Amino acid sequence: MQVVRGLDDIVAPEQGSAVTIGAYDGVHLGHRHVLGLLQDMARARGLQTAVLTFDRHPASVVRPESAPLLLTDLEQKLELLADVGIDRTVVLTFDPARANESAEDFVNEVLVGALRARLVVVGRDFHFGHLRQGNVALLSDMGSREGFDTVGVVLEDDSSGEPVSSTRIRTLVAVGDVRGAARLLGRPHEVRGRVVRGDGRGGAALGLPTANLAVPPEIALPAEGIYACTYRRPDGAVYRAAASYGRRPTFYAEGALPMLEAHLIGFRGDLYGEEGQLAFVERLRGEERFDSVDALVAQMRADVERADAVLAQAP
Repeated sequence: MQVVRGLDDIVAPEQGSAVTIGAYDGVHLGHRHVLGLLQDMARARGLQTAVLTFDRHPASVVRPESAPLLLTDLEQKLELLADVGIDRTVVLTFDPARANESAEDFVNEVLVGALRARLVVVGRDFHFGHLRQGNVALLSDMGSREGFDTVGVVLEDDSSGEPVSSTRIRTLVAVGDVRGAARLLGRPHEVRGRVVRGDGRGGAALGLPTANLAVPPEIALPAEGIYACTYRRPDGAVYRAAASYGRRPTFYAEGALPMLEAHLIGFRGDLYGEEGQLAFVERLRGEERFDSVDALVAQMRADVERADAVLAQAP
């Protein structure tokens, strides 16, 4: 997949593009339904596929006080789009100038001028441009004059009959239902971050060394608790892990900042400074305060055994 950051380096294909537009946070099963339709229709028309997305979530500029936490960072999103088989992803900077651009100017500059769109496929409730004034009807009207067709897609429902959406997945992650989130994502929810030094208590005092993962604050983390996870190292090696996200109430008073730490089962070595990837497979329990360190250690060892058993049965 070709990744183009900005419009200056775009060379529009002579035959034109089949384009979809959106934040595509998570690249979940609903997104994949739209992308599959885009690819099928592009193939039938001899067009190249292009995803038009942004370097940040538009809400972080338009309404930062209520911008959602993200299911994927930009690089993770690009990897997932490449896995789908998209020909080209164009990443636009979403800044105040872009937020104030009219829907008509966006169509003329980006879809017609830069991408030579011949087909635009978006969700039926898609909105864009200043004050969200652009929609499927506007795209259809402009397309009839500018030479592209517009298809508004009904988002895919799951077995409950509800549409698969990034908002719904964020809600599941926030309450710790990582198994439910994985069902809608088509994979476990994954976060990435650098392994940093913590308080050193895991290995020295508790006998269970942990990797403390510093995840960017804009990324969605699950409810505080203990999870069965997988941990991927930069070299591609994958380990089963028992992970804790929480405030460590056995050692710290109320109000401590939460920390994400993972014990890699069977691993011995130094992880400091590396970029780790932690995928949440199942929530084992909520966070608890223990009356003694011995009681905590006993529960941690039980958590590791249970995580190992859960992960051994995971697909």
